[in-house]
Amino acid sequence: MIAEARARAVLDAARAKGWRVTAAESCTGGMVSAALTDIAGSSDVFDRGFVTYSYPSKTSMLGVPQAMLAEHGAVSEPVSRAMASGALAASGADLVVAITGVAGPGGSEAKPEGLVWFAVATRAGIRAEKRDFGSLGRETVRTRSVETALDLMLQALAGP
Repeated sequence: MIAEARARAVLDAARAKGWRVTAAESCTGGMVSAALTDIAGSSDVFDRGFVTYSYPSKTSMLGVPQAMLAEHGAVSEPVSRAMASGALAASGADLVVAITGVAGPGGSEAKPEGLVWFAVATRAGIRAEKRDFGSLGRETVRTRSVETALDLMLQALAGP
């Protein structure tokens, strides 16, 4: 229910600004897009969603360079920024949130379970943020990632 209230707030704020929104998702597998489109009437604000779970999909759908993926891995600040930038370019949106992370189980010492990178892009620029939710389990990491993504979208919509 928390995600529903946040999703409604994103849609209302975007509607008030006359903005279209989209999501580029990896570890959440479309959950942000689903949260937004679960709200009746969201089609006037929600443009589209990109679920880019694999490296090839990040490259073909969002233009993330293969060399960047090879150098930094999908769960990284540069890739989150490239996902957001690519989704902004490929859509009619004014605001994009991108998410890439390790929902679990598993991970590595360098990229543990619960590590998630977010990027928010508008025509004015891109901002990236890292969150370490910890080893809370796949469902909890994904749910918190959706909530965080919606909060970041709200922050961007509240700006100038």
